[in-house]
Amino acid sequence: MSEADRIIDAMLALTERQGWRAVSLAAVAEEAGMPILQVYRLYPSRTAILCGLLRRIDEAVLAAPVEAAAGERPRDRVFDLLMRRFDALQPYRGALDTLRRDLPKDPVAALAAGAALLCSMRLMLEAAGIACHGIGGVVAVKLTAASYLWAARTWTRDESPDLAPTMATLDRRLRGIERWLTTGRRRAGERETAEA
Repeated sequence: MSEADRIIDAMLALTERQGWRAVSLAAVAEEAGMPILQVYRLYPSRTAILCGLLRRIDEAVLAAPVEAAAGERPRDRVFDLLMRRFDALQPYRGALDTLRRDLPKDPVAALAAGAALLCSMRLMLEAAGIACHGIGGVVAVKLTAASYLWAARTWTRDESPDLAPTMATLDRRLRGIERWLTTGRRRAGERETAEA
């Protein structure tokens, strides 16, 4: 396990046991069995560690190729990627539930996590072949993030083995924003045609 992963795991363990307020670089260093300077060099703040978790999830989601079947809608690829996110987050449900309750009381960390989540959603759309340029792209990213967060509310209570309630919620939300996802893809195609 890398040092970065040890630090993230220590932050998650502390959060689940004691809450977000108990997380500090010193506490994380002690939990990880590392000198605080070593932690600081990789993550200079607890918020940076939280953003590191989101990056870890992004990498887990994109570790497998994103393959598009013939005639597949962009929404279907986004759905697949976001469900991969929920699968990747399963081991951290306890800590994430605590974060969901605690982060609103820490506006700086909440803003940083929100910005990192928007970057993650942009990456998911790009991986799904949806362009995220211009105003339409910004709207698509924000609507996708809102759909994901809404589905996450279901996921936190979803004890089913196949996450069927989460899938149903996510599918319903993505259907509601499908025209924005399709628009982004079409604009990308139009740009490529113009450049050719």
